[in-house]
Amino acid sequence: DDAVATQLAVRHLVQLGHTKIGFVLGPKDHVPSRRKFEAAERELARAGLEFDPSRVVRSLYSLESGQAAASRLLQTGVTGIVCASDPLALGVIRAVRRAGLQVPQDVSVVGYDDSALMGCVEPPLTTVRQPIEPMGRMVMELLTQQIAGETIPPEEFLFEPELVVRSSTGPVATE
Repeated sequence: DDAVATQLAVRHLVQLGHTKIGFVLGPKDHVPSRRKFEAAERELARAGLEFDPSRVVRSLYSLESGQAAASRLLQTGVTGIVCASDPLALGVIRAVRRAGLQVPQDVSVVGYDDSALMGCVEPPLTTVRQPIEPMGRMVMELLTQQIAGETIPPEEFLFEPELVVRSSTGPVATE
């Protein structure tokens, strides 16, 4: 559930005192990215924060794209960045460091997926975990039913994500 995932990430940053939150999302025509964008707008409004379109960068899902996106976001004064994937988040961390800043002391970063080894990078990445095992089981069940000739209704299945807090997020720096 991409909307819940974004809600979890934004709420986490808001609870840490962040008010200038940026987003690195996938292309506009990508359905999960569209859902994350809409959820970001809703969650910022719920927190009483302004949604600033200049703090949203669309990109491809790569470390290099994350780095380029973060370079643009840092110019807007963001203190927290929510990313649509873990590789994007790693690119964001690289850009923050190249700008002479530190994660999380100057900029907090949240990824998405909880890819393998995200607890082993420096700093360990706060991310929203997708429940891959239950998702895989559901796909296998549906595939087995299709192979057996059963009609599968065209419905969407949403799985509950989980925020995994590590060391890439922290309280907003006081001036």
